[in-house]
Formats: sequence, C-alpha cells, structure tokens
Amino acid sequence: MPCITAHALRRAAVSFAWTGFAALASLPAAAAEKIEVALNWVAGGDHAPLYYAKKMGWYDKAGIELDLQPGKGSVGSIGRVSTGGSPVGLADMAVVLTALGKGANVTAVLDIYANTALGMYWLKSSGISGVKDFPGKRIGVPPGDAQRALWPALAKINGVDPASVTWVNIDPNGKLAGLKSKGIDITTNFYNLHKIMARELGDDMGFLSWQKAGVNPYGLAVIANRDFMAAKPALLSQFVKITQRAYAECAKTPQPCIDALVEGASGLNVADQLVNWQLTTVLMSDPVSRSAGLGWFDPKRMENDYQLVSTYIGLDKPFDVKTAYTNQFLDPSIKMIDVKEP
Repeated sequence: MPCITAHALRRAAVSFAWTGFAALASLPAAAAEKIEVALNWVAGGDHAPLYYAKKMGWYDKAGIELDLQPGKGSVGSIGRVSTGGSPVGLADMAVVLTALGKGANVTAVLDIYANTALGMYWLKSSGISGVKDFPGKRIGVPPGDAQRALWPALAKINGVDPASVTWVNIDPNGKLAGLKSKGIDITTNFYNLHKIMARELGDDMGFLSWQKAGVNPYGLAVIANRDFMAAKPALLSQFVKITQRAYAECAKTPQPCIDALVEGASGLNVADQLVNWQLTTVLMSDPVSRSAGLGWFDPKRMENDYQLVSTYIGLDKPFDVKTAYTNQFLDPSIKMIDVKEP
C-alpha cells in the first residue's frame, strides 16, 4: 500500500476547499424577498424617504425587493394590506382604527405623522367662513379619502350634523379644478400640500385645520398584514428599521431624497415636493418622536385616539387598542429632529 505523505494530504485538502468554494460561488445568489407597499396616495414629498432608501440600495442590501404602488386613499390601502394583496402599506391611523372595528387584519408598525395632516379647503367667495357653514354644501373627495371616513368626528365636535353635507366623488388630482369650476364647494387635502393650495387659490382660499378644530389623532402610519407579521417578523423588522432610518435622514438632508422621488415617480416638480416634504417634517416632529424614537406610538395617546373614534365615529366591534399598533420593530436610537413650522 503506497504511503501518503503529509504534503500530499495538505495538497488534497487545499484542492478540496477550492473546489467547494468554486461550487458555492457558482450558485445563484439568494433571491430577494419582494415587499409591495400600498401607498395611501399618488407619490409625493411625504413618500420621498422610501424612494431615497430604495435608490441608495438600503432595501436591496437587506434582501428586500421594494415595490411602491400608488393609491387613492387610506381606505383602499388598508383593504389591500388586510387581504394580503400588499404585506405593507400606508394609511391614516384614525381610519385604521375604524377599519379594525370592522375586522381589518392589520397592525400599525411605524408612525410617520405624529400630528394629523387633515385639512379642508374652500373659496371664501362662496360665503363659507368655517365648518358651521358646511351644511348643505358639496364636499368633493376620492371615495377612499381619510377625511371622508373621519368627518363624523369633526362634525360632531363642532356641533354640525354629519349627514348635512353631500359627498361628491372626484379624482385625486381634480380637487383644485373642482373648486375653481365651482363643481364642488369644499375639498380636502393634507397639510404638506397647504402651500400649493395657497398658491393656486390665493387670497380667496378658506382653510380649516382639523388639529386646530379639536381633532388631532395620529396621522399617516405604516401598517402591516398580521399574517405577514407573524410569518416573517425578521423581514418586517428590517423593512421598518430601514424606513425609520430613511425618514430620519431625509429630515436632516432633504434634497437628495426629493431628487430620488422625482427620479422614481414621473410628473413631479422638485420645488413643490421639497415644500411638501418640509411641511411633512413639521407633522413628524413631537416630544415622543424626538425622545422615544421616530415612529414611536405613545400608548396613552393611542387610547385617546381609540376613544375619539369610538365616541364620534363608532366601531362595529370594540377591540383592545394595544392590538392596533406595536413599537417592537422600531430602533429607539433613531430620533426625529426638532422642526419649526415655517
């Protein structure tokens, strides 16, 4: 029997190792997992961090193939996430609470707007001066608009019969045209679009801030399908932390994020979207987001929001509000900066 030397054994081991490495290198890379995000609206400044993080490859590095799908309102995005059409989406938190009372299969995992962005607009020349003048008027919004769903709360708090107005379905991009043509009397929009509305309507613009009218629930939030959350918590955790980081970075340095948005979504104006984003950061900043962490849900405030929805809108079925949200996927070291209203 031939004698095998130590040198021969070493050569064989090295040869085997390189053969194994070459075989592994020839295997295809693990496929990224696709996460479709159902946006609450068409792409705008408040979505810029998602486009920025996607452009920078942050999601790719975490094994996430991000697909951003535009929407037409919170009601639609909640429905899509609840049924599993999209595992993740964006929606107004008060509308989420209403949907949970109807059995929606979603949980909020990151709060974007610490303050509500809801607002209503009209022409002063129409004779409207405030919410007390809304009865008998036509409010034009898309069917899934968050403010349409929450109108009963605003109306009752301000002593108005919720059924005293007529809702008119319009395209999301038809709000200004509807007002100017007087096809509608009132429309809705978000605070981050306030300067665009002011520019277009000028001195004839009438405006009602829901926050200043006594209704300030948590606003836009990231929601997740509960089955997806249970099946792939690590993947969801990666998505949430990257998104949280992106919103924090864009609050500090906006321009690259707006550039990424305009590159990724057609038909957007850089200057308009920069203003949109700057106003969004005002909505994001509050004592909790600056201390506990960007995107953090305050349990006491969530309880207050639950009582608001339950009292003024009604819930088909009561539920424990603690099941409506979670902070478990957030990184508390990521804080929101202090932002002053322009």
